[in-house]
Amino acid sequence: MSASIRRAARQRREFLHKKEASRMAEAGSHDRELLKRSIEKGTKVATEIRGKYDNLKRSLDAEDEKTEGGVQAIDDEYGEVGLADPRVCVTTSREPSSRLKQFSKELALIIPNASKINRGGYRIDELVQSAKESDFTDVVMVQETRGEPDGLVISHLPHGPTAFFSLTGTVLRHDIEGVGSMSEVYPHLILEGFTTTLGKRVGNILKALLPVPKHDSKRVVTFRNDDDFISFRHHMYSKSGIDKVTLSEVGPRFEMRLYKVRLGTIDMKDAEDEYVLRPYQNTSKKRKAL
Repeated sequence: MSASIRRAARQRREFLHKKEASRMAEAGSHDRELLKRSIEKGTKVATEIRGKYDNLKRSLDAEDEKTEGGVQAIDDEYGEVGLADPRVCVTTSREPSSRLKQFSKELALIIPNASKINRGGYRIDELVQSAKESDFTDVVMVQETRGEPDGLVISHLPHGPTAFFSLTGTVLRHDIEGVGSMSEVYPHLILEGFTTTLGKRVGNILKALLPVPKHDSKRVVTFRNDDDFISFRHHMYSKSGIDKVTLSEVGPRFEMRLYKVRLGTIDMKDAEDEYVLRPYQNTSKKRKAL
């Protein structure tokens, strides 16, 4: 077994141990919340937690943004996002059609520092291992059915998570009438409608693909959630006058629907599923996941 494989296995064990410790600590989060409310309101400490006061107070004093509530956030995988620019590997399913190849090229143009990799005969585990060794932060894989892009997988490296989306209504750049020219500057990002815990989780997954703009940019990437369907749009804008802004769509455009979040990379078939869209949920009009 090579040193890189042993290192990856050790890091994975450490990562799973940290998550298990977070789950065990979650049992005491209710007590900490009670104590926190008592301190903020200046009321008496609840009877059931008086015997645990000293330990709970030390836990509250040690909290920070990542461990708020006494439990390490599940999004700790993205704790370092923004400190360095992401490097994204964009690839396809095997034997891609010309339309899927074009779509993957356009995705690689949207994401700064992205590299389009020809899948060839690589197995998924070989692809992920190669991406890790090349210091990629994410793998984006697009899939198709009969020449039409219908799937998008985003896998964060080195430990996950992996989000699976279905795609509909895909329109490529050259299919948009009067499409404008596209700059390659770092874009501004708009995330709208991601209000639930899962929605914020998905927002973090999408946000981690794009670096923070370092210069004035007139390029905007938008992910807008509406009834659990995420609309992707890509625009350039220009200002004419003081209060007039002109938008020019530069494509591509498509709709996304989340159907699974897995706590692991795309090659980990036995990893735990954090969220799965169940068939009966499609009939629940009032329940919104995102």
